Amino acid sequence: MLLAALLTASGLLSARAQCYIGFVYPAGGRQGTTFVCTLGGQALEGVEGAVISGAGVTGRIVEYNKKMNPQEMQVIREQLTELRRMPPPERDASVTNMQTRIERLIEDYVQQPQCDSIANLVLAEITIAKDAPPGPREIRLFTHRGLSNPMAFHVGQLPEFTGEPLPTSHKQILGKEAQSLRRRKREPAKDGKKGDMMGMETMQMAMGMAGPGAQSDVDDDEVAISLPCTVNGQIASGSVDRYRFIARRGQRLVITTLARSLVPYMADAVPGWFQPVLVLCDARGREIAYNDDFRFKPDPVIGCEIPMDGEYILAIHDAIFRGREDFVYRISIGELPFVTSVFPLGGQANVPAGVDVKGINLSESHLTPETRDRAPGIYPLSVRGKGGLFAPPVPFAIDALPDGLEQEPNSTPKQAQRIEPPVIMNGTIGTPGDRDLFLIEGRAGQEIVAEVNARRLDSPLDATLRLTDANGACLAQNDDQEDIGSGINTHHADSYLRVKLPADGTYTLTLADAQHAGGAAYAYRLRVSPPQPDFELRAVPSRLVMPDKGSAGITVHAIRKDGFTGPIRFQIKEPANGFSVSGGPLTGTQTVARLTVKTTLSATEKPVPVIIQGVSTNAGVTWVRDAVGAEDRMQAFLWRHLVPAQELMALVHDKQAQDKKPWKRRR
Repeated sequence: MLLAALLTASGLLSARAQCYIGFVYPAGGRQGTTFVCTLGGQALEGVEGAVISGAGVTGRIVEYNKKMNPQEMQVIREQLTELRRMPPPERDASVTNMQTRIERLIEDYVQQPQCDSIANLVLAEITIAKDAPPGPREIRLFTHRGLSNPMAFHVGQLPEFTGEPLPTSHKQILGKEAQSLRRRKREPAKDGKKGDMMGMETMQMAMGMAGPGAQSDVDDDEVAISLPCTVNGQIASGSVDRYRFIARRGQRLVITTLARSLVPYMADAVPGWFQPVLVLCDARGREIAYNDDFRFKPDPVIGCEIPMDGEYILAIHDAIFRGREDFVYRISIGELPFVTSVFPLGGQANVPAGVDVKGINLSESHLTPETRDRAPGIYPLSVRGKGGLFAPPVPFAIDALPDGLEQEPNSTPKQAQRIEPPVIMNGTIGTPGDRDLFLIEGRAGQEIVAEVNARRLDSPLDATLRLTDANGACLAQNDDQEDIGSGINTHHADSYLRVKLPADGTYTLTLADAQHAGGAAYAYRLRVSPPQPDFELRAVPSRLVMPDKGSAGITVHAIRKDGFTGPIRFQIKEPANGFSVSGGPLTGTQTVARLTVKTTLSATEKPVPVIIQGVSTNAGVTWVRDAVGAEDRMQAFLWRHLVPAQELMALVHDKQAQDKKPWKRRR
């Protein structure tokens, strides 16, 4: 029909445009459920499927709605007029469904969206198996000739509430901002949710409170929920979302937010992401708890003990009341497990490790992470809570060098702890103003490296390092060291020193917090060793699209560590599965290579993983490192970051085949 033609006609104009998605709503779901999520982006014409990383989650496309121009909308309005004139004998179910869909398109139409790059909408049906492992995933869309960037998607364990998707936002005009506001239709808080959650009315009666239809003492426009649960929402410009629930005295509630972590960077927003604010109030509007970021992370977390039985209202809004479709959030509420500190932050490979964890609602306080046959790197550490629930994972580092433990007191030169490099010291800046001093014996001309790994392991420590000689003269000091491999962090707070010692003698290394803060969570791993030359790789973008037996270009960034200057050549990790790579090598101090990936395949049914490796050999030592796929993202009109992806994916398409549409329009 004419409508279908209009929905796909722009595919000819943008066949070469790069597929992009800017938000997913909801950005996750519960194990054992099937639901429809909305993905907003551009160049998605002819979308064929959705792929989700990990096991137990599948997706299929049910509908695509492109951004219409005024001429196309006029044609659709004329078609609607013709459908309405159709006599009843000719009006079958297909006509009724078409009329309903056109009416919805007209109702949702925005001539000038606030953000064009997220104005094309795809509806995908997501199915999560009951045994799907909980935690973070990635979702992508693919067309016959395109593959999108990944977006965060989470598998949860709790019952979920999801509001209606936010309509496309109008472009805002200075002085007329109110005219651009479009909010979703929200059901008022009355009797709570149905299904596997206890109704609000039942809970009220059980606690001797008001019966059916009871009103709270604040504006009754919030949504009723029952705990524990996860709520999914989108923040509109100038809006506040409120959720009402009943809690009992003594409950230790944890409220965690995923928002900035769902969309790490926005190119056209300052500070460059959705900055959520959480406020928890009682039924009379008295503030119980507030948080606008958890330590150095923009996503807020509230942990509090409920003071009395009754109703409570949780509100979320942007710090400066911005909003649009990609201001997506997931809030989990209940007596949930949450980790506040971990020590140590890592261990040595193939050596048994013991880790002490502290937090709220945890069922275990000591863990023994698996370190056998683990390559050096950072691994997620899972901590259980009550009822089989898992706390949000925390990072745990595994390194090749031996470990040591900081011994207190060591905050003055006389108390400094003597260490023997190479070693990684595990310690904590335990109190505000604390500092840890270490003594090192050195020789003239000896090169030594001191590196802190803390912020990259979710420690709030803002480290500083200072190296002094026996007379107290400062040889080197450092506060922050940029690490482009840590693409989510905007404050590179981990310190790094590389120094050639001028004489034989004793040297003092001082580690402190730049803001004079401290506490149990301010843990660190301090590497003190001769240089350990090594490298990491980032492959940008995290997707390859090529025609049958064709090729595609990709940029690889080399992160050279501790003065590594060896040549790096590139290969595809076996099994190569029909892919090969050419380009390079990188020599000396070169850090960027433009590579070409080729394929002998005619087509792939869906995107497949590909691993590019960098190989370097020097003095009989060979390094082989896998490249991590990444997306080059802009923050707030200016800064750029390499945001890591879970996988580097490739799509091979048949040049002769027509675009497929294996999905049916949602009725």
